[in-house]
Amino acid sequence: MAISYQDSGVDVERGYKAVELMKKHVKTTYNENVLGDIGSFGGFYSLAGEKMEEPVLVAGTDGVGTKLKYAFVADKHDTIGIDAVAMCVNDIVCQGARPLFFLDYFATGKLSPETVATVVSGVAEGCRQSGCALIGGETAEMPGFYQDGEYDIAGFAVGVVDKKKVINGKNIKPGDVLLGIKSSGVHSNGYSLVRKLFGENKEELEAYNERLGARTIDVLLTPTKLYVRSILTLIEKVKVKGIAHITGGGFIENIPRIFPAGVGCEIRKDSYQVPEVFKIMQEKAEITDRQIYNTFNMGIGMVVCVAKEDVDATLASLKESGEEAVVIGKTVEGSGVTLL
Repeated sequence: MAISYQDSGVDVERGYKAVELMKKHVKTTYNENVLGDIGSFGGFYSLAGEKMEEPVLVAGTDGVGTKLKYAFVADKHDTIGIDAVAMCVNDIVCQGARPLFFLDYFATGKLSPETVATVVSGVAEGCRQSGCALIGGETAEMPGFYQDGEYDIAGFAVGVVDKKKVINGKNIKPGDVLLGIKSSGVHSNGYSLVRKLFGENKEELEAYNERLGARTIDVLLTPTKLYVRSILTLIEKVKVKGIAHITGGGFIENIPRIFPAGVGCEIRKDSYQVPEVFKIMQEKAEITDRQIYNTFNMGIGMVVCVAKEDVDATLASLKESGEEAVVIGKTVEGSGVTLL
C-alpha cells in the first residue's frame, strides 16, 4: 500500500495556498533595493544605494516566546508578527543600525493557510513600521510536533550602519544621563510568569478588568512597540552614547550591557508612572522590586544614555517622534543597577 506525503500529515497544497495568501502582505514591504520575488530559494537585497564610508552589517534574531499561548487562547493572530519583528529590529537599532530586511520562520503541526497569512500580515506591518523589507521566510508543517491550532514564529533581521557611527557604549562615563522611552505594555518577555499569574482561562481573560481599564487579554496581546524610526531620527540629531532594549532580564540585566567596565547606574523608580499591569503582577507574584525589575520592562521599552548637555535635545527629538520619554536615572562609578 502506497503512503503519500499527504498521508503523513503534510499537505503541500495548503503550503501553496499559504504562499499565495501571504504575497499581498509581503509585497507591501518591498522597496527599490529588493530584487526578485517571494518564492525564490533566497531573498536578494541590493546595497548599491548605501552611501557610507565603511558599511557594517548588524544582525539579530529572536522569537515571541510563550506570549503565543495568548494568541491561541484568543484566536487572535494579526499582531503576533509585529512582536516577532520588533524583538529583532529593536535590538539591532541599539547599535545605530538601520534595518534593511527581515526573514521569518513559521512552524506548525497542521498548516492553516489563513492563519499563517494573518500572522504574516503582522510581520509585514512590523516591517513597514520599521522601514525594512520582508524578503523571505519559511513555513514548516510538522505533524505531531505541535498541538492542533498551535504554532511557533521567529525572525531574523539585518541592518546596516557606518562603522564610525556604531553605538557601543564605550564612551559612557559616570555622570551621564539615562532616559527611558515608554513601552506599549509587557512587550514579549516574561510570559511564562505572566501566564502563571493571569492563567489561560479564555472567559476570565476576555472579561473587563477594572484596574487595567480594558480586557486582560487585550492588554497582554498588545504588540511590542517598534522604536526604530524614533531612534534613527534621534541619533541623527544627538550624540547618543548607548542604547539598551529592555527585554528578558528587565532593567537589571539589560541596562548594564551597554556600560564599559567600572560604570554602573542608579534608576529612580518614582521618575515615571509604572503601568498597572506590572503592579498587578507584582502583587500576584508577591515578589520584590528587584525581582520584578529583573523580569519585565516595567513600562520602559528602551533606555538611551546621553551626556547631561544633550538631555533637552534628546527629549525634544523623542517627543517630536511621538514618544513618551523621561529621565529615569544616571550613570555612576561601580557596576550593575541600583534601584532608588
